[in-house]
Amino acid sequence: MNEVKNITKKESLKIEGMSCAACALKIEKKLSKLPGVKGANINLATNKATVEYEPAKLKVADLIKVVEGLGYGAKPVEAEDQDQEKAERDREIKRLKRELVLSAFLSSPLILAMLLSILGIDIAFLHDWRFQLALATPVQFIIGFRFYRNSYYALLAKSPNMDVLVAMGTSAAYFYSLYNSFFQELMPGMMMKDLYFEAAAVIITLILLGKYLEAVAKGKTSEAIKKLIGLQAKTARVIRDGVEMDIPVAEVEVGEVIVVRPGEKIPVDGVIIEGSSAVDESMLTGESLPVEKEVGDQVIGATINKFGTFKFKTIKIGKETVLSQIIKMVEEAQGSKAPIQKIADQVSGVFVPVVLGIAALTFVAWYFWGDNPAHAIINAVSVLVIACPCALGLATPTAIMVGTGKGAEQGILIKGGEHLETAYKIDTVVLDKTGTITKGQPEVTDIIPLAGLDRKELLRLAAIAEKKSEHPLGVAVYETAKQELEEVPDPEKFTAIPGRGVSALIQGKEVLVGTRKLMAEQGLDPMRYESRLGELEDQGKTAMLMALEKKVVALIAVADVIKDTSAEAIQQLTKLGIEVFMITGDNRRTARAIAEQVGIDNVLAEVLPENKAEEVEKLRSQGKVVAMVGDGINDAPALATADIGMAIGTGTDIAMEAADITLMRGDLRSIVTAIRLSRKTMGKIKQNLFWAFIYNIIGIPFAALGMLNPIFAGAAMAFSSVSVVTNSLSLKRFK
Repeated sequence: MNEVKNITKKESLKIEGMSCAACALKIEKKLSKLPGVKGANINLATNKATVEYEPAKLKVADLIKVVEGLGYGAKPVEAEDQDQEKAERDREIKRLKRELVLSAFLSSPLILAMLLSILGIDIAFLHDWRFQLALATPVQFIIGFRFYRNSYYALLAKSPNMDVLVAMGTSAAYFYSLYNSFFQELMPGMMMKDLYFEAAAVIITLILLGKYLEAVAKGKTSEAIKKLIGLQAKTARVIRDGVEMDIPVAEVEVGEVIVVRPGEKIPVDGVIIEGSSAVDESMLTGESLPVEKEVGDQVIGATINKFGTFKFKTIKIGKETVLSQIIKMVEEAQGSKAPIQKIADQVSGVFVPVVLGIAALTFVAWYFWGDNPAHAIINAVSVLVIACPCALGLATPTAIMVGTGKGAEQGILIKGGEHLETAYKIDTVVLDKTGTITKGQPEVTDIIPLAGLDRKELLRLAAIAEKKSEHPLGVAVYETAKQELEEVPDPEKFTAIPGRGVSALIQGKEVLVGTRKLMAEQGLDPMRYESRLGELEDQGKTAMLMALEKKVVALIAVADVIKDTSAEAIQQLTKLGIEVFMITGDNRRTARAIAEQVGIDNVLAEVLPENKAEEVEKLRSQGKVVAMVGDGINDAPALATADIGMAIGTGTDIAMEAADITLMRGDLRSIVTAIRLSRKTMGKIKQNLFWAFIYNIIGIPFAALGMLNPIFAGAAMAFSSVSVVTNSLSLKRFK
């Protein structure tokens, strides 16, 4: 019963009304404190919340109610599709543009009046307080109503945010000007009253300009998701009641038969039941050459049928397809936090109250020790406006969104921001040999008779013994025999001996195929053949011994072909200052031969699968930050033990669950790209945080000392957010 209660679920909510990092932090803290919530993460760049909670204690409606209680809107992400989300974003951009144009139109005469007064030019109607009041009031209370509304909820929740700073700053300038309009008397020599309507109106205009540019830029950060979604087929040709019909992909059901003609996209995942073809799987694997498919082979949705017509039965639809899983993974990564963001979160939590305190001190100091009470208000307004922490909230998530999206475009699926951050620290890479450095498809290269039996008979016996083996070397022997012999019958008895080889009973006779250790354990002397075994192993081949009825009768050599790009990738890793290790179950001589071919100096040989994790842990205990690269299934313990597990995801069975980063292409150069992308993204995050802090660190003292006009403060604040998002977007040029 307790197990059921402890089941957790993840829910994504679309949050409306957030304006800065303080908003995101406030919602995150409130959700995190709910009983039953295991974790909450708010992403200001995507305006989404990801909440992990216990359904037995909470409902989605409860989460939404809490968010709405703070003055924000919330709804489940699943309730809206990407087209709807794009439409909403477009509507928001249009609304901001409309408000910005109107605000700029009303503010322009106020700016002109200010510039003319600086030049000593008096145009009566421009400087008339009634004219300025008529222009500033709709900007302050109609266009700027959003700031008052959001401030009300922020103060109600005892969590002041950017809106509070803007509302206080502009209200101070507006109401001080309003007071002077009615009560200030023009002294001899004064051309006009002390009015700062232009400061309030222009600050709101500039902040709206920043919001507009930010919204446009944020829309561009999620282009990777749009591209992935664009790969999906829109319709499928199904056979129902013997009739072919085109239906939307969303209506396809598991077990249905679908017809695919040349040039068409395969709509969902399935298995071919009739016909054959060549399929372009480049969107998945990056391989440009089409893959031959026949009856029994699996096909993946969104890949393209090149030549033949075939029928397949659907096995995965909707959110279960490989592409949908990839999209989900990228979305989750884009919504995740990197540990470095904690700095911004901690600062945001205390930032606004501290700024309010500095603004109050500025006002008091200038009021009592300054030459003009007006300066006290204006300088306090400048402090309030320059200090808005928008850029802090956008510094990390925008870079992570673009970085993970760029990775997805290049076949690198990064599970989250924390893995992106760890990857940039990697100084050691451990490469599994089979299927990672090599193609993982070994072939029989030599069969050397030792006791009179001919090659064909030896191959037959070895193939029968290895027929039920799942080891790549055994599969290679069996596949070679299938091509050369008419048939390969089953053994009467079969036993796999992990890390050693196989034992089989064939026509009442015991056949052993395996390593020196296997032979020694069976009482045979493998040392008699050491020189010939050594010759084969010096050539990078894996040499096995074969025994029939307790007598060694043959040597069998199998070679796994090295991938064309492995040596180049290892050279690039070395140039990045990364130490490369190769880990394999092969003996030291064979392992060394392969390592020399690709330029690896550090070799961990004769390591059984269950001991790979121990070897990785040994390296970590030396203070190294280790990435383990393997196929994601056999190497799962080692992948989990490493600081970063990278799964080579060639083919359709992508082991996304086993690793922190999935390299969908079998090319080892993807490791280099992943590390470089991580370093580049972290560089952008650090730049963003620097600029976000520097605006405030420099701006606040200048504003407090009366050296920063509120209008320039508003411009600096607005463009701090835009510069941060623009800097993140420059990652799109990464190659």
